[in-house]
Amino acid sequence: MTDHRKDYAFTATTLKQRTHDEAMYSGALSFCRRAFARDLAGVDVAVMGVPLDTTVTNRPGTRFGPRAVRAASTQLAWSRAWPSAFDPFERLAVADWGDVAFDPGRPGETPAIIEAAISSVLEEAKAALVIGGDHFTTYPALRAAAKKHGGPLALVQFDAHTDTWQDEGDRVEHGTMFWRAVREGLIDPAHSVQIGIRTTNDDPLGITVIDAIRCHRSTPEEVAAEALRVVGGRPAYLTFDIDALDPSCAPGTGTPVCGGLFSWQALAMLRALKGLNLVGMDVVEVSPPYDHAEITALAGATVALEMLCLYAVRP
Repeated sequence: MTDHRKDYAFTATTLKQRTHDEAMYSGALSFCRRAFARDLAGVDVAVMGVPLDTTVTNRPGTRFGPRAVRAASTQLAWSRAWPSAFDPFERLAVADWGDVAFDPGRPGETPAIIEAAISSVLEEAKAALVIGGDHFTTYPALRAAAKKHGGPLALVQFDAHTDTWQDEGDRVEHGTMFWRAVREGLIDPAHSVQIGIRTTNDDPLGITVIDAIRCHRSTPEEVAAEALRVVGGRPAYLTFDIDALDPSCAPGTGTPVCGGLFSWQALAMLRALKGLNLVGMDVVEVSPPYDHAEITALAGATVALEMLCLYAVRP
């Protein structure tokens, strides 16, 4: 007989419970059917949505990213992540905290609100997996993570853009937040790496760039080995802008750039980053209005699941 009480986002009795529903398309859309929780005692990783949509070039819509990634993630909740030999949800206590709330009519207040929300989560949970939203989301997340771990942190960034362009210094701007992060000492550029870059920026601020051409000429394992060499065991923050993928694999993003990574490449690189001393992570810039087939959201959800696998085997 079917148990009609099932909706694991509300009824799970343990944070490490396998949550296979007979109908994956029904029920509450928490990330991978994890339980919703604001009490994070004992939680290893809290999933947080940040529905931020500010200055994404040409194509607004990333405010819907967290919702789309959660919906797509239900397709991944029926079995362990392939080809992992273990289920991250059996090793980690993962809860879905929900979304950060802020007033979109007061954008100047948004960074501090996001940072405060993530900092409050990190008072109980060991780490946050943030789903954006504009890539600017990473800036307040980095501030919160660096504060918790005594930064500066190493940065591992998958992206089409370096996001190290300079601005006036206090704008909510999705292309300058890593310039701010370097300037504020949140990340150490000597031990940071950007993967998949395919736009021009003459000043990477000392960050190692493994551009898309080099990625295509190398194996995923070679790229990951170079990233691990640069980071060198330091506490690391991992950010994945979904436009790191080629538009053929992720059309629903705010700033698509041709010539990018294929999904198999990016996933293989993530898996080969085993050993990364991961302390924080995010997936950003899924913009579902431009992808009716939900390919981009599924890619974002899969990347997030791979991040959890990486976190489960961190040193």
